[in-house]
Amino acid sequence: MPKTLIVTNDFPPRQGGIETFVHAMAVRFAPGEVVVYTSAEPGAGAHDAALPFPVVRDRARTLLPTRRVTDRAVDLVRAYDCDAVWFGAAAPLALMAGALRRRAPSVRRIVATTHGHEVWWARTPGTRQALRRIGATVDTVTHLGDYTRRAIAPALGRSAAARMHPLTPGVDPEAFAPRPDATALRTSYGVAPNAPVILCAARLVPRKGQDVLIRALPLVHRSVPKATLLLVGAGPYARRLRRLAAAEGVPHSVIFAGGHPHSALPAFYAASDVFAMPCRTRRAGLEVEGLGIVYLEAAATALPTLTGTSGGAPATTRDGETGYVVDGRDIPTIADRLTHLLTHPELAHAMGRKARSWVRSTRTWNHTHDTLRALLAPAPPC
Repeated sequence: MPKTLIVTNDFPPRQGGIETFVHAMAVRFAPGEVVVYTSAEPGAGAHDAALPFPVVRDRARTLLPTRRVTDRAVDLVRAYDCDAVWFGAAAPLALMAGALRRRAPSVRRIVATTHGHEVWWARTPGTRQALRRIGATVDTVTHLGDYTRRAIAPALGRSAAARMHPLTPGVDPEAFAPRPDATALRTSYGVAPNAPVILCAARLVPRKGQDVLIRALPLVHRSVPKATLLLVGAGPYARRLRRLAAAEGVPHSVIFAGGHPHSALPAFYAASDVFAMPCRTRRAGLEVEGLGIVYLEAAATALPTLTGTSGGAPATTRDGETGYVVDGRDIPTIADRLTHLLTHPELAHAMGRKARSWVRSTRTWNHTHDTLRALLAPAPPC
């Protein structure tokens, strides 16, 4: 197996879906097989010291494909004798790929992974050309699923599009698993023992749909008066969401739990009855959900999921079997589906069991890592 340099802005302790993805891949390499080059982040020292591989932090909070950052990447390839490079998010850092090939001949394979944000890069003239350049200088551009492949492939050009390969996010089904007793966490947030809990774990931004869940809650309360909405995450939308909860008359039924390390999330899933993130596409199609690792985590914990129709999110839920796929702007339907799940616990439990079985058989991080290793391996000689 080659030694791989991972170049990324998305690495813990920063929180987010891409961060989870990159970290899950990095820790599955053997310690001598990988080195990470990433941006500065508060609290990174203690985090990085616990990892079994080197993490090199740049002085900048955001890496950009500048000459200085490229020089540093080249130096790291040489210092650690790397022969493969993985860009954890293709745009914009994979714009360095051409220079890495010219200046570091030991690099034999370069893989660039796309997520949701490359969709708007593909649809905007200037950044579309940048994606074409990336496609021309890397060996493989990966995609999360069919939606992102269809959106991004035309911008890459025919040759690069033909070399695209799926690299689907996964979940650790041992860490994210049903737990028999979540009383302590529920008690710590003041949730009554018999109150049904709707969980949304995501950044507090408009695309994720927390506002729609708050607007739907009064409708849910008509049939399930004790239903509680648990929002786990931080973000710029927090203040507006708090005001909305007050305006809708449900401030005591919406719990803002704030952001938490990824390792703390299994307890929140286990303390809940339904997972809901009715994401919606915004900004004329430029802002979409690439996939949504949180849906897979919820499924692994045997929760039924309420999934928005944005981007690749529907691929995480088998509609009517492991949960429901809904229009993230349709408040009455969202309220109806939540009410149905909360008032039919046997159905919800059956959906959750099917969801966990499906995730364990098809969507684990080990499967994803096996795919990545194969993409980074040198091509066999002709």
